[in-house]
Amino acid sequence: MDKLRAMEVFVATVDAGSFAAAAEALDLSAVMVGKHIRALEEQLGARLLERTTRRHSLTEIGAAYLERCRDVLASVHTADGVAESLRAMPQGVLRVTAPVAYGAHRLTPVIGDYIAAHPQVKVDLSLNDRVVDLAEEGFDCGIRSGAAVDERLIARPLALARMYAVASSAWVARHGQPKHPSDLEAFPLLGFATWGGGPNHSWRFTRKGETVHVPVRGPLTTNNGQALLAAAMAGVGVIVQADALLGPALASGQVVQLLPEWELPTRQVHIMRLPEARPSAKLRTFVDFVVERLG
Repeated sequence: MDKLRAMEVFVATVDAGSFAAAAEALDLSAVMVGKHIRALEEQLGARLLERTTRRHSLTEIGAAYLERCRDVLASVHTADGVAESLRAMPQGVLRVTAPVAYGAHRLTPVIGDYIAAHPQVKVDLSLNDRVVDLAEEGFDCGIRSGAAVDERLIARPLALARMYAVASSAWVARHGQPKHPSDLEAFPLLGFATWGGGPNHSWRFTRKGETVHVPVRGPLTTNNGQALLAAAMAGVGVIVQADALLGPALASGQVVQLLPEWELPTRQVHIMRLPEARPSAKLRTFVDFVVERLG
């Protein structure tokens, strides 16, 4: 039998004065109450109660054991209360992972607002463009982009990421705006390893029912979007990246959108968490906050 439950039955029996009264208080049968007491006595190798036809009284060992049982049960109730308070009120450290550009440009301002609303939560944000295993690496939740969703996790969709082909303003001044996606094949196209940098990797442009696949063959492939943008601004070649990364550089004129009348596939973005039946308040409120702001 469960030892903690047996301790609860033992204490209730002493407090109630009889098996029958304890059974009524605990919604058990008197027979089950007796089984719990006997199980404790067998484990301890000593009698806890002296039984007569009319009443029960504590043995010397029973009296000493009773006080320790009260201490143990009080500690358990305190621990349960701590866990319940953590579930009820957002507090503690929340570990979050996200892609570098999305985390820096989209997620960080939202985290700032969340912390202002929940000052007892500290957010530990890790930015990385690789796919992070939340359970293996100890993260509470993470942002992921792309169609593939890990079925082991609970995913909630955020706003789609729009993709643009860009090059530096100096590159456009030197080469001009391409008129058709196939024109890009004459220029160095820089690859993003996280999306696949193999020999069959290509960019898919669409316009009014026409689809063009442009093979990505260039002198540089990297797994970091910031590095890719830096290479484009230095005139190394053409890149395709998400609006979260390219927005400031486009607004400042450091890069120019190519083929603006053509569309590249959008990428789905999710916030994902481990499948806890009762997530902590910090995790639950953070996920809801991000979905409200970025969904």
